[in-house]
Parts: sequence; C-alpha cells; structure tokens
Amino acid sequence: MTGPDQTSIAYCYRHPDRGTRLACSECGRPICVECSNDAAVGQKCPECSTPIGRNRVINARNLRQVDRATTPVTWALIAINVAVFLIGRIDVATGREIFINAAQYKPLIDDGEIWRVVTAMFVHANLTHVLFNMWALYLFGPSLERRFGSVSFATLYLAAGLGGGSLYHAVGRIDPAVGASGAIFGLMGALLAATYRQRHTPAGRAVFSQLMLLLIINLSLPFVIPNIAWEAHLGGLVAGVAISAAWDRLQHGKPGAATQRTIIAAVVGLVAIIAVIIT
Repeated sequence: MTGPDQTSIAYCYRHPDRGTRLACSECGRPICVECSNDAAVGQKCPECSTPIGRNRVINARNLRQVDRATTPVTWALIAINVAVFLIGRIDVATGREIFINAAQYKPLIDDGEIWRVVTAMFVHANLTHVLFNMWALYLFGPSLERRFGSVSFATLYLAAGLGGGSLYHAVGRIDPAVGASGAIFGLMGALLAATYRQRHTPAGRAVFSQLMLLLIINLSLPFVIPNIAWEAHLGGLVAGVAISAAWDRLQHGKPGAATQRTIIAAVVGLVAIIAVIIT
C-alpha cells in the first residue's frame, strides 16, 4: 500500500471528490477518513467491515508482514526502547550509565544538557514501565502511522515527548524522570482528536468513548501510584491534541499536506524545546 507521504493520490471510491491516501486493507480500494473502519490490522471499507454469511481464511503471517511494512516507525520505536531496556538489564553497570547520562534531570538541563529531554524518552525504570508503554505504542501507533504517514507520525511522537518533558521541567521537579509516557499520551491525544469528527457514527462513537475512558483511567493513576510524572503525561497529551487538531484543518489529499503535517509537529516540538531553555 502506498504510504501517505508518497506523491500519488487516490480518490475515495464512495466519495470521488475526496482525495485520500488510505486504502482498505482487505480489498485495496481507496477510502477516505469517513469511510474508514479500524480493523485488527489496518482499516477496512464499509463493505469489507460488514459481517458476511461465511468465514474467510486469511494468512495471519501475511497480515503481520503488511502491518510491519506500513508502520516501520512504530516497530522501530518499540525495538529501540526494548533494546535499551534489555542492554541495561544484561549489564547493570551499563544500565546505570545509561540512566545517569540519559535521564531528564533539571539541574543538568539547566547547565545546558538539553538533549536529556529527548534521550529520557528511550529509557525506562523497570519491566512494568517499559511493557506498559510499548503495549500502548503497539495499540495506538499503527493506526496513526497508517493514517498520517511515517514521517508525520515520527515527528508527532517526538514533539509529544518533548511537550511532556517541557512541562515536567517547567513545573520545577528535580527528581530524575525517564520513560516514553509523554509521547504515548501524545499519541492518545492525537487519536482522540482524530476520532472526534467521527463520534456521530456508531463505530466512531464507540472508539471515542473507549479512548476517553482509557484516558481518564491513565490520568487518574498518579493519584493512586506514587512517583508517576503526571506533568509529562499532561504535557504530551496537550501537544498531541494540538498537533492532531491542526492536522485536521488540512485538506485530505492536498499536495504537500504530508509536509505541512510534519512542519506543524516540528514547530510544536521546537516550542517545547524553547520552553525548556527559557524556564
């Protein structure tokens, strides 16, 4: 399937006036956002998502290969985070060095080590921490990457993580912080904003309601579990919602839309870095 950042533009088979870069993962026909129904892998057109009288056998291995091919950034991020965690567990001394040199720590950032706002996103404190974040990335990442394209998605992820780190720094907490939670909450916020338009449909309303419930549960965790950087969660969420809301104003299928999405997310990330510098 041609990715959203490629030059070719198709038109929805049900709405010929709407340019789109989405396609049904089953029949391959181009579909717009309104006609897209999220499936276990990819998205389906209304016809293919309607239950039929008999079952079809689909090769699960082929589906997994297609999913990995169309969402390379999601899988790369999962691989990097897991690899960093495993390296730190295999060699305790190396793990300690990674934490010391990569964690977000306000006094050292104030001394000029700005890169810590980025590197902290790829370090996790324990097995539960990395498993939860990577499960959430696996859950939310593919649908966003397929919808907006790999480059735009990568910029969104980074900008949301920077937004989370920026708010954590601005609040003034000096406890070292690590984890991809800010970026994950940014993805959740972006998906929430992206599905907001579809809330009037039964499927869209169900997805939107599930996301809201999941968001409320996760935002409530800092009240019952200590040592959770709620500031990073909130900062990432706000960044993700803002980016996705701005993306939604772009005309789907318009030439240069992918570049504009990337620029919008990059600007949000730059603003977050500037906020860290001036605070």
